[in-house]
Amino acid sequence: MQKYKNGNSGVIAFQIGVDFIKVKFKDGNIYKYTFSSAGIENINRMKELAMIGEGLSTFISIKVKDAFEKKVTK
Repeated sequence: MQKYKNGNSGVIAFQIGVDFIKVKFKDGNIYKYTFSSAGIENINRMKELAMIGEGLSTFISIKVKDAFEKKVTK
């Protein structure tokens, strides 16, 4: 996973795939969001925010919420 640039975020790392993004939060949980679970537009926006290193946690809490495909707990 790649480290998320914003050190004040709830997000600490992410991994981008063709049709998904995995997001690791400070609590250690990893969520996998996919085109089918959260929608293509939302996933593409999440990828952009992850690469910029700003706004990903806010976007998730406002737009995609619980639209994840899989949750891996610590």
